[in-house]
Amino acid sequence: MQATLRSEEAMAVDAVRAIDVIAEVVRDARPGETPARLCAAAVKLLPVVGASVSLRSSGMSLRLAANNSMASYLAELQATLGDGPWLCAYESGAPVLACDLTAGRNMHRWPLFARQATAVGVQAVYSMPLGSDDGLTVGTLDLYRDTPGELTEDELRRAQLLAAVMTLALTTLPREESGSGEEAWLGGLATEHDEVYQAIGMLMAQLGVDADEASARLRARAFAQGRTALEVAHDVVSHRERLDGD
Repeated sequence: MQATLRSEEAMAVDAVRAIDVIAEVVRDARPGETPARLCAAAVKLLPVVGASVSLRSSGMSLRLAANNSMASYLAELQATLGDGPWLCAYESGAPVLACDLTAGRNMHRWPLFARQATAVGVQAVYSMPLGSDDGLTVGTLDLYRDTPGELTEDELRRAQLLAAVMTLALTTLPREESGSGEEAWLGGLATEHDEVYQAIGMLMAQLGVDADEASARLRARAFAQGRTALEVAHDVVSHRERLDGD
């Protein structure tokens, strides 16, 4: 009984410390800065070297924020591949802990992503779903580690706490007005991805396919060229690239 109480007290102390770190990192942040600030908090609280947050929309994962260029690249890579720990976390609504991308089950589960991730020094990825209590998942918080390893129980709780705060930030923060006073701050974060939506629409009309097929064609072209889906979408919208129907 005493051991259980001590354990609960330790968990409570750890949670308070994590909340203190999160509060300090996001203090005075504008709504649109909050996701990136929370990614920075993840690096302070967990044994990871990077973090990114992405939302799922129109069959694509849209990166909203990352704490560094490596995390940004891996978020875009997963979006381009249409595969990776993020997709499994999004579809299952549960954390996906890829503890070793250098060998074993995780490497074989996502071979393309694992190869690219380890090439830039990432050997483990922990993907936390962002969602509500009713089971609706809107995206993921992805955490990148430079060595293989599992999260401890305390670390997993901190990661889930960060995911809960991130979900709250993405769904309840007030609007940050633009010049017209009409655009929500969350919409502003994804402005650069508007071209992805445009490109998918153009491909649907051009190829006579649905949105899922159009996004798959876009990702396939990007992967074949060693580029991101965002880069190819820009060229499609600019009429510098055309995807054939064959």
